[in-house]
Amino acid sequence: MKGQWRRGWQIAAMLLATAAFGAADVNVPASRATMPPPGAINYVEGQVSINGQNLNRTSAGSTVLGPNQVIETGQGYAEVLLTPGAFLRVGHNSEVRLITAGLADTKLAVIHGSAMLEAAQIVKGTNLSVQMDGATAQIEKKGLYDFDANQQAVKVLDGKAQVSENDRSTTLKKGNQVLLASDQALKKHDFSVKTTENDPLYVWSKVRSEDEAAANFNAANTIAAYGGWYGPGWYWDPYWSFYAFLPGSGLLYSPFGWGFYSPGFVYAAPYYGYAGRGFLGHGHWHSGTLARGFHGGAFHGGMSGVHAAGGFHGGFHGGRR
Repeated sequence: MKGQWRRGWQIAAMLLATAAFGAADVNVPASRATMPPPGAINYVEGQVSINGQNLNRTSAGSTVLGPNQVIETGQGYAEVLLTPGAFLRVGHNSEVRLITAGLADTKLAVIHGSAMLEAAQIVKGTNLSVQMDGATAQIEKKGLYDFDANQQAVKVLDGKAQVSENDRSTTLKKGNQVLLASDQALKKHDFSVKTTENDPLYVWSKVRSEDEAAANFNAANTIAAYGGWYGPGWYWDPYWSFYAFLPGSGLLYSPFGWGFYSPGFVYAAPYYGYAGRGFLGHGHWHSGTLARGFHGGAFHGGMSGVHAAGGFHGGFHGGRR
């Protein structure tokens, strides 16, 4: 009887929430209702341009970096969508050229400055690669990859990449780097992951990954409540004003440790904890300021970022930002 009462309260809470916000609030603008192609601009901060045309925050979701076009930053950052689940983040004073843009084949080149690639998912058989100084890094596993054209360094913070130059190649795993400007360009070296974690681009990428996970949680809950599922990929989130990545099933973790939930999984996943501290299954703890979220048809208070900021961002979000 107690369980039935609790379930009834959860359903009532969900209905109250949907009535308060209305189905119209989750409608996607017509221009953003389809899957964005690789090269879609997802977030802009500061000075960013494509082939000399300045971008701003409103460029997210409406601007695409096309093949052979260059995205350039001054004192700014940019986030570009690649294959589903893969994000390219461009640092200050940097240039990146998109070479090819396809769901099965995406190639880009870091010309100047720095870029970081976060891949929460790599579909087997697809090609995602980054060129720099005559070498090509083939991304083979989900993970986190750092490209510094000024230092001619390719680093694997997590994952696996095959770096090739002419007829030679080497495999990099977590903690490995190559220095392309050295006499032995493909010789593997260790590097300090902790030092890299203090780099401004890493810090910015970590914040963006957290926001992406929050948008995922929001979108997954919205689709679970209202429908609109068209398979794994990118979904426009009007509350966050950028695209969220939703996997086809279950739960994927980003290299930064945030979860990317499918609609079916987020609706069923258990919540444990109490206001101020808690986690959503799988032993992942988070803490922060009190926020209200909507999860699995029930309200909960708790963490900042993805887990507490999920659900109805516009109404209940009170987390990190």
